[in-house]
Amino acid sequence: MKKDVQEILIHALLPLLKEIGAEELSASDIQLDLPADVQFGDLSTNIAMRLASRLKKPPFQIATKLVELLRAHSSKNGLDECIENIKVEGAGFINFYLSKVYLHNFLQGILTEGSEYLRVNLGKGEHVLVEFVSANPTGPLSVAHARQAAVGDVLANIFNFLGYNAKREYYLNDEGNQINILGNSVFLRYQELIGKAVEFPEDHYQGEYIYDIAQKVRDLEHKTSAEEIKKLNFPEYAADHILAIIKEELIDFGVKFDYWTSQKALHTSGKIEKVLSLLKKNDFIYEQDGAEWFASTRFGDDKDRVVIKSDGSYTYLAPDIAYHQDKLHRKFKRLINLLGPDHHGYINRLKAAVAALGEDPQCLSVVIVQLASISREGKPVQMSTRRGQYITLREVLDEVGMDAARFFFLMRRTSSHLDFDLAIAKKQTSENPVYYVQYAYARIASILRNVSGEYKVASADLDLLKEKEELLLMKKIWQLRFILEACVKTIDPYLITVYLQELAESFHKFYDLHRVLTDNPELTSSRLSLIKAAQITLGAGFEILGVSRPDKM
Repeated sequence: MKKDVQEILIHALLPLLKEIGAEELSASDIQLDLPADVQFGDLSTNIAMRLASRLKKPPFQIATKLVELLRAHSSKNGLDECIENIKVEGAGFINFYLSKVYLHNFLQGILTEGSEYLRVNLGKGEHVLVEFVSANPTGPLSVAHARQAAVGDVLANIFNFLGYNAKREYYLNDEGNQINILGNSVFLRYQELIGKAVEFPEDHYQGEYIYDIAQKVRDLEHKTSAEEIKKLNFPEYAADHILAIIKEELIDFGVKFDYWTSQKALHTSGKIEKVLSLLKKNDFIYEQDGAEWFASTRFGDDKDRVVIKSDGSYTYLAPDIAYHQDKLHRKFKRLINLLGPDHHGYINRLKAAVAALGEDPQCLSVVIVQLASISREGKPVQMSTRRGQYITLREVLDEVGMDAARFFFLMRRTSSHLDFDLAIAKKQTSENPVYYVQYAYARIASILRNVSGEYKVASADLDLLKEKEELLLMKKIWQLRFILEACVKTIDPYLITVYLQELAESFHKFYDLHRVLTDNPELTSSRLSLIKAAQITLGAGFEILGVSRPDKM
């Protein structure tokens, strides 16, 4: 059975905390991190610093005592099976150094079970709903939507890899003024196509895709009568056409949603009216100035919000409340919403809505995904032929392909602006991070392809792996779980791209300094085992990212 060193350490520390007077702490209070520098061990905890004020003792003294107790109980708590050394360093950090035996066993597990060995049942099947993109069906997807698509899809992959049951959802805003404007935009362009003079309003959709839809309407004239064309619901026709394009683009980007939830359906089903009635019954909605207000300040919002305007129409918040009630009724325990940078004000009001519905607002996480700009060799580019419009996902896919697009959109924290350089994404050199990590995978595949069956990779003597670069590669392979856990904690998948680049770098450094195929068959088998484990781990990362695993490059 796979022994998880993190769990071993936490369970070893927990009873010792009681011995030093911190009995109120639980396992969740013990945080283990990967040190920034390998010279400070493989895992580290700052628990002594966090206890200093509570115990009224210096952190170094607390840490020293804990290490003393850990060593005394090492045979009982299982530490002697996985930890080679424990040191108190700096102001009071407790640093743990993995044993070679543990690392060898970890590698052996990967070689025996493949990528399944890397999976961890951290989530224990908890239902998670990731809502992302959710662009209005009024035009093609932009690069901003593309970044959201990459972030949301990979987040769901990470959650599932760690034992959660994560689903993807697209919330479709398919009614309202913007849909009516879309329909009228298509109608007016259609009028132009049949020879009528029209005045096209400034606030209508200007892109060439509007002409494309209008032309499709005109093509219908050959299949139906002019009278039927007059009866055509232009808003619905245009929105359905654009939605079909959006779905196709997302599939080509490797993103498949489990649910498509319609705002119009929420409206027609009466769910909006029902949830507002519930809130009114609970005295969370009041009337003022002819409008109806949600008392969101009772739940931490900075001001109350209008849900029904004085003209009787709903604000955007009304269907949003109904939508989140619908999510909760579907038994999702954790809700994650990815929104654009112009939606900061939505966070508190959505959390207030969840609280007003009787749920813990902490079950909802709202992640603001910053914009992405497109450049070529550092210079901004305008690729779109759509006058007055934006660079689209389709244009990026056509130029660099899915692998590069998905990888590059994840290379910065979601809270940071992303500069996507198309020229770098197309290079077949180490300057291109996608090429760099995929080349490591292909390089290993090439080595393994040319090896005869005389080498025993699955049962090799891993004790022969003693070189510095071999140990560093083993440790880098082992770090995957902690990287993925960090992605879950921060609700940000960008660390996986950083990790894969570091893993590829560790492999390349090892390979450049040491021969894999040596004159010693046993050493050769050991090194083949090492690079095979690295390849499996790279492949698991590629699967999470949704990029291909090339055997040749």
